[in-house]
Amino acid sequence: MGKIVHFGVWIGIVFVVTCVTTMDTTVAEFEITIISRAEWGARPPKSRVNMTSPVPYVIIHHSYEPDVCLNRSQCEKYVRGIQNFHMDTRGWDDIGYNFLVGGNGDVFEGRGWDVVGAQAGPDWNSRSIGICFIGNFTDKLPPKEAIAAGKALIPLGVEKKKVVTNYTLYGHRQVRPTECPGNDFFKLVTQWDHWKPRNYTTE
Repeated sequence: MGKIVHFGVWIGIVFVVTCVTTMDTTVAEFEITIISRAEWGARPPKSRVNMTSPVPYVIIHHSYEPDVCLNRSQCEKYVRGIQNFHMDTRGWDDIGYNFLVGGNGDVFEGRGWDVVGAQAGPDWNSRSIGICFIGNFTDKLPPKEAIAAGKALIPLGVEKKKVVTNYTLYGHRQVRPTECPGNDFFKLVTQWDHWKPRNYTTE
């Protein structure tokens, strides 16, 4: 496959990301709607640590629970629930992920580009952006709208100089002892640009 070139334009809360392949004339355009913390009703964080950008890694997760949400209202409710679980049960300062992706293709701001997450362990949090696809993808894939939005979010981070150009993409299971992001979804992630093999148990 040819080199992928990405272009993004800010239009209100909608990012238009265009991907052009150099081997043919195919152009795929995605509109990414990013729902801000204020819009989905986030609680204020207990504290925050600034991220040193750009980071070299992007790590893909699934939420496992709750399962897929298919509209904005439902997704907002699920994101609030995940934040409550992370803060009240796990004792974290905020929702763990930098971004979350709903089944309808909306992207929800978690800690965002500029705040260190709690999504991949102490060796990785300050060096990575964690993107969580809402749902359990052990034996199914996220909806195509979610996949398109999540994949388009990464080059947006590159364009904004929050992620290095030659970033490495991992599934969560490659950096922590977990089944996340689910067997079926992980198989798909291994086909994405910039994914590299890594075995957590030996490296």
